[in-house]
Amino acid sequence: MKDLGTLNYLLELEVTSFSDGYYLFQTKYISNFLSKAGITDNKTIYTPLEYNAKLTPLDGEPVSNTTRYRQLVSSLIYLTATRPDISHAVDMVSKFMDGPRSVHYAVVLRILQYVKGTLYHGLHYSSRSSLELHAYSDVDWASDPTDQCSI
Repeated sequence: MKDLGTLNYLLELEVTSFSDGYYLFQTKYISNFLSKAGITDNKTIYTPLEYNAKLTPLDGEPVSNTTRYRQLVSSLIYLTATRPDISHAVDMVSKFMDGPRSVHYAVVLRILQYVKGTLYHGLHYSSRSSLELHAYSDVDWASDPTDQCSI
């Protein structure tokens, strides 16, 4: 084994150590990802999804470049490692990887604009934590328009 010093960067995760814990973020990954995706304008959005957004497999026209859609969504899935705030939105668009449509692609672009506006968000792991798990649930019974499952 070899001591490589303090951890700063691992698998696209940036790690910063503070006296009160660690902070994990993916700023460099997001910046590279946004430039590859062609999101260079200054427009940002305050929420990853519109209020009461519901997507179905038949919304809009079929996307001509399904590979690009899949690449963007796959990159967003990896980004959820440090960004739980986009998990629900990414889950919604990842359901349509096999047959994306224009409405689904528009939602992906909205998520990207949100991520651009929240570039420096990440996770903080406190060294002073009481190690208590707090969980909250807000169930929306059978509201998925595709399969009537709970969200």
